[in-house]
Amino acid sequence: MGIEKRYFHSREVREIVGLTRRQMQYWDQTGLVKAGQRTQGGHARYTFEDLVAYKTAKKLLDAGVSLQRIRKVLVRLRDILPTIKQPLVELTLVATGDVVLVFYEDTAFEAITGQEWLLDIADVQRDVERWQRRVSKVRRFRRVKSVNTPGAVTLGNAATIPQG
Repeated sequence: MGIEKRYFHSREVREIVGLTRRQMQYWDQTGLVKAGQRTQGGHARYTFEDLVAYKTAKKLLDAGVSLQRIRKVLVRLRDILPTIKQPLVELTLVATGDVVLVFYEDTAFEAITGQEWLLDIADVQRDVERWQRRVSKVRRFRRVKSVNTPGAVTLGNAATIPQG
């Protein structure tokens, strides 16, 4: 026996998500979020997934992301991830200022540029250690060279003043 799919009326969606009637109408007209179903009389009916999409869009707005930016993010995500049909529902999105990060398949990236956001800390540590070894060799070379420079007087550990 299958589970019957529940549909929500627009009033229920507004109450659950915290939207105004005008916001829902505008988002539907502009394609930001659309109703999952329409009755024969043209009335919108919303699925649970539609509620998730509305709630995600509202949270992004509340976090300071503009509607224009959200639209741009959705267009770009559909280009970057063509198998994702409903980015607001299928992806984990996080807003930090006006930047929207996407968490997808063990990675995080900026939604519009696609640039990977998180770094592997172990890689950064290895880079620092390599840099420290390289700098250490250069410093040793400079000390040896300055001590062996004819006519130079060493002041402390770092500076040499040519005599002449």
